[in-house]
Amino acid sequence: MLVGVLSDTHGALPHEVFDVFREVEHIVHAGDVGAQLVLDELETIAPVTAVAGNMDFGELARTLPAVASLNLDGTVIMVAHKAAAVLKAAESTDADLLISGHTHVASVLHSGRLTLLDPGSVTQPRGGGPGTVALVETGGEEPLVRLVTL
Repeated sequence: MLVGVLSDTHGALPHEVFDVFREVEHIVHAGDVGAQLVLDELETIAPVTAVAGNMDFGELARTLPAVASLNLDGTVIMVAHKAAAVLKAAESTDADLLISGHTHVASVLHSGRLTLLDPGSVTQPRGGGPGTVALVETGGEEPLVRLVTL
């Protein structure tokens, strides 16, 4: 299964995301959504799992969970906005992929059989470069992650 992963949209969704995510079957948003409209637009592409970030307020803060767990095609995924929260939540699971945001810097780290992914920020990347998202292929022995620059 192809999964689109993004974070730190802060209320805006560049049109390039629709091009990159055109074939995804599920989308994971790792927080700082910024506006319900972002989730509504993503839902037109594929089902969305999203968590609240430290900059999500009002209805988003009340309705989005702090941590989410999902199993996509046999890959166990844990999501939280901050890395410390997702690492703590994953202590009691057999997660394959941990996703967090908050840093606005894209990164992929492998630790044994565990993959840690931060897709960076779509709208406000650190250093002023282009935004980033990630594509994850699930269903294999380990998730295959590819960072994509917008």
